[in-house]
Amino acid sequence: MVAGAILIQLSLGAIYAWSAFTAPLQGTAANPSQYNFTKTETQAIFSAGLATFAVVMIIAGRLQQKIAPRIVALGGILLGAGYIAAGFTGASFVGKLLTIGIVGGAGIGFAYVVPIAVGVKWFPDKKGLLSGLAVAGFGFGAFIWIMLASPPAVLGIQGMIQTKNGIYAVANIDWVFIVYGIIFLALIVAGSLVMVNPPAGYKPAGWVPPEPKGKKDRGSSGRDFTSGEMLRSWQFYVAWTMFMSGALAGLMVIGNVQNFAKDLNYGFQGHGFSVRQAGDFAVIGAAICLPILNGIGRIAWGTASDRIGSRRALLLMFLFQGTMTAMFFFTTVNDYLFYTVAALIGFNFGGTLALFPPITADFFGSKNLGANYGLMFTAYGVGGIVGPILAGMVQDYGLSFLYAFIPASLLCFVAAVLAFLVEAPKA
Repeated sequence: MVAGAILIQLSLGAIYAWSAFTAPLQGTAANPSQYNFTKTETQAIFSAGLATFAVVMIIAGRLQQKIAPRIVALGGILLGAGYIAAGFTGASFVGKLLTIGIVGGAGIGFAYVVPIAVGVKWFPDKKGLLSGLAVAGFGFGAFIWIMLASPPAVLGIQGMIQTKNGIYAVANIDWVFIVYGIIFLALIVAGSLVMVNPPAGYKPAGWVPPEPKGKKDRGSSGRDFTSGEMLRSWQFYVAWTMFMSGALAGLMVIGNVQNFAKDLNYGFQGHGFSVRQAGDFAVIGAAICLPILNGIGRIAWGTASDRIGSRRALLLMFLFQGTMTAMFFFTTVNDYLFYTVAALIGFNFGGTLALFPPITADFFGSKNLGANYGLMFTAYGVGGIVGPILAGMVQDYGLSFLYAFIPASLLCFVAAVLAFLVEAPKA
């Protein structure tokens, strides 16, 4: 089941590899593009995918309670279908928005919640670790798809995205979309086959469910909430705000890390590095440092939640993320500083995705986790719209990236305060 979850999530991680396509779709001074999209348009495709992902997860979570989870997971084939269809839309912004953003995002929404909800039922004694493992493939997938598309020149590997006579050509980029779509279809079908719930009443051998600790236990409610009951609790809205804040900061950086590194004023070129160096630094940060630590962070923070509790883990993670996001603007004076902070932002963002499934289970129970987490996940969709598009608009208007990074950092600190104050609903 865990292996199947990772196969599915490797494919879904394609959305975090979007930064590999931003320069080919926008064009650069050195390499014009036949697409000629604006930065805001490339971020709109990314944000549409994130928003559709979050909305469809609500549907997927409820479907899991009525039909076999493997059938719901097979809805993920829409991701592959969307990328294949995108390969036939040419230089149309609307075509890419509909196929990759809407259809592809819907595929992610159907498949994403299944491994988490099924896994927590098989491993109730290790909810945090399992959630981290189940979604670790999402982060590692970004590394794979960026490296296949456009590895840094310093590695001497030829990626699938190439220029012809110095121009990013529609024929080449659309071909990459088609190949990716076929791979996604194969991986999602293979992983979906093993998404099966445990038998009714199943418990791991030798495991005894812990007794609720009463009013002093701020981390667990000790009961299963329906979605309606959850929506009537103030704790849901506090947790939702925290999730939105972490998602906004992480997705803003993921969607714009290469644009930031290559920016003429604020990126590496503004600090005396060459165009070639700026490009290499950007891809290494976006393709290696950030996604690998993103995957590791999901496992590490998930394990931390099992040991110190999901609330304490969230408090530490948000404090760390707020600090790193504020620092990121100042990292382009040195490539190793850039790599380190990008990696730590990815590490902490992995914690956001790993910690909210167990805190949703702790606060509102595991029985209805698929439906409840689907509603909680709408916070990710809102963060995915606001964060990347804010950064895209900052660039199109020629403003400093500080106007994007500082608000995101402040929201993380607000979320840390909320994590300190919030308590589980009383049973």
